[in-house]
Amino acid sequence: VQLVESGGGLAQAGGSLRLSCAASGLSVGDWAICWFRQAPGKEREGVSCTEPRPGTYYADSVKGRFTLSSDGAKNTVYLQMNSLKPEDTAVYYCAAGPGWDQLQGPRVVDFNYWGQGTQVTVSS
Repeated sequence: VQLVESGGGLAQAGGSLRLSCAASGLSVGDWAICWFRQAPGKEREGVSCTEPRPGTYYADSVKGRFTLSSDGAKNTVYLQMNSLKPEDTAVYYCAAGPGWDQLQGPRVVDFNYWGQGTQVTVSS
């Protein structure tokens, strides 16, 4: 299994970036796919997740600004990030796992496979 993130970079506050997570060795339609992020000195946190059952998870901090989508034909999951804020600066990771707890939200321990991460930097 391999997850490869791309699309990170530098953006100004209020700008947009689209991250991609290209999967091989598994089908994104059959697994829970989640975007996590980790800022310096902070714990890795779940940002947005999708899984085969209906419903998409968004952290409160990104609701209304980030949109997760997937393309089964390309076996790729995307994270469209709009209205970026400096506090969105982090390394963003794509992860795959069997699912997450609907009450607790996505946890690092719930995910088996991880990409290498892509840096997102938002300047004020």
